[in-house]
Amino acid sequence: MTDGAGEALALLRQGGKLALSRALSRLEAEEGSARLAALLDLAVSEGSGRALGLTGPPGVGKSTLTNALIRGFRTAGDTVGVLAVDPSSRLTGGALLGDRTRLATDPEDQGIFVRSMAARDRLGGLSDHAIAAIALFRAARDQVIVESVGIGQSEADVAFAVDTLVLCIQPGSGDSLQFMKAGVMELPDIIVVTKADMGAAAARAKSDVEGALSLSRLASQDWTVPVLTVSAAEDKGTAELMQAIARHQAYLTSSGKGASRYLAQQQDWVSDFVLTRYGRAGASLVDVPARLALAGGPFAAMAAIRQDLDARLGLV
Repeated sequence: MTDGAGEALALLRQGGKLALSRALSRLEAEEGSARLAALLDLAVSEGSGRALGLTGPPGVGKSTLTNALIRGFRTAGDTVGVLAVDPSSRLTGGALLGDRTRLATDPEDQGIFVRSMAARDRLGGLSDHAIAAIALFRAARDQVIVESVGIGQSEADVAFAVDTLVLCIQPGSGDSLQFMKAGVMELPDIIVVTKADMGAAAARAKSDVEGALSLSRLASQDWTVPVLTVSAAEDKGTAELMQAIARHQAYLTSSGKGASRYLAQQQDWVSDFVLTRYGRAGASLVDVPARLALAGGPFAAMAAIRQDLDARLGLV
């Protein structure tokens, strides 16, 4: 099983867009299989790509910012994967907006891969398939951008799937106050006030955000969340954002918090899978840390728990 997963992962890394597209198609076709779980867990353990999350309300300019970041990463020589998580159609369950249509990428550039994915029933925006897709992206690309569905205050899911979370706030929207009320200010590693070309309104929003941060952040934290103003449409402030992202990635590595965060995230994925699929009654039957340690990876743990609980609860 491991040899087969290793060969599949090697083909994924060497095969460009087509290989990654085929791997993503397996997420539904082979859902719950031991073979797919082995590939995903190998991608988790060996993937070295950095995952960046962009979140914030609709209309804040996440897609425009994503375009600017793609250009910046490609200029630096990094390969890029973008997962644009959209609201779901109630009829088909598919991605409703199709964020790929708003991203201006060169179709001939094998170093860029963009995929839209439906949020399904997750208010926070990340389904189990999205978590698996991020694992594959990490293994196949240097930089991974996850653009969340962005529906107001339900912004937490993406924080548990990326290394660096960027919260986008629009000038004059009152978002900083709303996010402070919702506790969202505890989540981001970087905050961006978009549409900085709005001038005084952007400056006021930056000041409001800094005030909200001073009330919500613990003084003992050793990472100071930068608040930046960016006009992606005019390409102003993008270089400073890229530098802040690089600093945060370096901080995660030097402090060791990147590795510990990733391990904690894997436990969160398994716990969320059990709770979403089986509810609190099912979750009470599972010792997630023990099952994760026994399985050796989060996706193998999910597959084993699914087989076990389906049988115990009479679902097969």
